[in-house]
Amino acid sequence: MELIIPILAAAVRSGTPILYATLGEVLSERAGVMNLGLEGVMLTGAYAGFAVTKATGDPWLGLVASFFAGAAITLIHAFLCITLMCNQVVSGLALVMTGYGLSALLGRSIIGETISGMASWSIPILSDIPFFGPVFFQHNPMVYVSYLLVVFLCWFIFRTRWGLNLRAVGENPRAADAMGLSVTKIRYLYTLVGGGLAGVGGGYLSVVYAQMWIEGMTSGRGWIAVALVIFGLWNPARAAFGAYLFGGVEALQLRMQAMGSSISASLLLTLPYLMTIIVLTVVSIRAGKGVKLGTPAALSVPFRREDRD
Repeated sequence: MELIIPILAAAVRSGTPILYATLGEVLSERAGVMNLGLEGVMLTGAYAGFAVTKATGDPWLGLVASFFAGAAITLIHAFLCITLMCNQVVSGLALVMTGYGLSALLGRSIIGETISGMASWSIPILSDIPFFGPVFFQHNPMVYVSYLLVVFLCWFIFRTRWGLNLRAVGENPRAADAMGLSVTKIRYLYTLVGGGLAGVGGGYLSVVYAQMWIEGMTSGRGWIAVALVIFGLWNPARAAFGAYLFGGVEALQLRMQAMGSSISASLLLTLPYLMTIIVLTVVSIRAGKGVKLGTPAALSVPFRREDRD
């Protein structure tokens, strides 16, 4: 138990940036827009968060900057895919390269610099609960915010009129348009909010987790987040489970390296990405057997009002 608890606590910390990005992508895809550019969005948010925190000394301002930076670069994707109706896959891949190049260019003068970041805060009473306390309630405030965000989005998507409108746009935009909803506005809104949350995931990495700027520091987490949306079946609660599962794999490989495992460090570093492949394989097999995954019917399908019958 003494060995398991630190690994599970580390899984929560490691999985939190992936969780923010995954929740953002759930919102975007629920609206019918697939954003494969999460890696670039997270890098942009990571740089913005670190730069603002370093300049102001306030990590909260840094994370707010991460949100707006993520939303700003995602606006490019939204304009291309929603207004110009470009291929969403191609646009997403271009966004990855844009975010990577932009963050590398702007951050080259601060590589390796550090900040004080955000201190951990144990929640009174809850942090004293055996097992669950150390695992879930002895972290930094952004971890607790992610808990609340998961609960809020589950309620918002499945229990509110706004959530119903969101799902309608992702499932049948023509019917949503006939109901008087603005498909374009709703898609823009949730795509930008989704990009903002992915930016916060990147900001968490640089401001809270690493507390320093490293070029390319997302290390594929954006791609993992895209896979976790499918793994979580577009459900925020399941996405949280997947994010902590991947965080646990990452924490485990780090712990094995620290313990001097005889397994090659390079091989251990592949564990999170190997897990991604396994997840996608399992999901594909289930889909092949006719299991309904809940994929939004209009995902990646452009909406043209003039084509309405």
